[in-house]
Amino acid sequence: MFLSIHPDNPERRKINQVVECLKSGGVIIYPTDTVYALGCDISKPKAIARVCQIKGIKPEKANLSFICNDLSHISEYTLNLPTPAYKVMRKALPGPFTFILKANNNVPKLLKTKKKSVGIRIPNNEIARSIVRELNHPILSTSLHHDDEVLEYMTDPNEIFQQYGKLVDLVIDGGYGDNQASSIISFENDNLEVIREGKGDINEFI
Repeated sequence: MFLSIHPDNPERRKINQVVECLKSGGVIIYPTDTVYALGCDISKPKAIARVCQIKGIKPEKANLSFICNDLSHISEYTLNLPTPAYKVMRKALPGPFTFILKANNNVPKLLKTKKKSVGIRIPNNEIARSIVRELNHPILSTSLHHDDEVLEYMTDPNEIFQQYGKLVDLVIDGGYGDNQASSIISFENDNLEVIREGKGDINEFI
């Protein structure tokens, strides 16, 4: 299914359609404030397995992020968020950052892995956050890469639908996506470490 949703004022009826798809174990492709992403309900193991299969990665080795609506969700999945990390995240989010934090026991249970860290994203994208708000818990997410070696990420929703429409349950058209991924910032060792420089500049918030 191909569903166009207004990027600034997402139609509630359409957001509910997406949420029903996720609740029934569906896999979606949706826009963020950086690149388009593959996502599913974090409480649906079969859907998580499908996401990994589509991406061609092993679940136990996958670097999957949790898309949240705000910072209140984060304590459910992380251990002892250090005060400096909280201060930076409060300033930087919503925004084009993925924060790597120490995971609590909920994460391995959800992902069936032994991972001791979790990537947290709060994108500055009204469609993504509206979906999470209605779902009432995070979406599991991974960036959608392009097969072309020059073009790293797919930006055109119509092209995405042509390539992935038969592999996923729903592709959201929220306008053209960016071709630059989020910056990855780690607080695993309590100190800030830039793992990948992407769209966001963390120095603005330190």
